[in-house]
Amino acid sequence: MANKREHPDRLQIAIQELHQRGAVWRESVPVHEVFPGKTVWRGEAEVFDLTGHPKAQCCYAWSQPDGPKERDERFVTVMEIPPVMSAQTAVQVAIVSASKQRRAE
Repeated sequence: MANKREHPDRLQIAIQELHQRGAVWRESVPVHEVFPGKTVWRGEAEVFDLTGHPKAQCCYAWSQPDGPKERDERFVTVMEIPPVMSAQTAVQVAIVSASKQRRAE
């Protein structure tokens, strides 16, 4: 895993490659998502200002362990398009989306 300063840089590159938009890091926001009474996600979501996106002016991004024995890293990016209005709602939407995807497999 990269050091703390490299992390936003790597996420910025991921956003630019995935969404073909310019992204400038703004801030890190701590998020703690609990459901029902248990922590389902805790970490920092990086906030990026976007350029050239027709609907979103910002994007939330983070990485998480993935793959066999969680040795790989998966980047998660969520555009600030309603219902996403904050880092917290970006994490919530990503959790619901991942859950639906697992059920569909």
